[in-house]
Amino acid sequence: MSHIPVKNKDNWYRNSETGSVLCSDSDTYQKYMAAYKSDKQKQEDFNTLQNEVSELKSDVSDIKSLLLTLVQSKENKL
Repeated sequence: MSHIPVKNKDNWYRNSETGSVLCSDSDTYQKYMAAYKSDKQKQEDFNTLQNEVSELKSDVSDIKSLLLTLVQSKENKL
């Protein structure tokens, strides 16, 4: 089994048999994992915000529809 250096990445090596990527420096690996987790959390937060905005749009649309119905019923009674 040999380790092939990953291009443009210090301390990162590819296992020639399995194709897996290994890091020989634990500090570099910890920094990579922290950045990965941070990016993942940002994406989850963004998706949550998108869902909340969609729900708010739907709620506003429902309120608008109810207000229009209320106004129309008031006009019909006059």
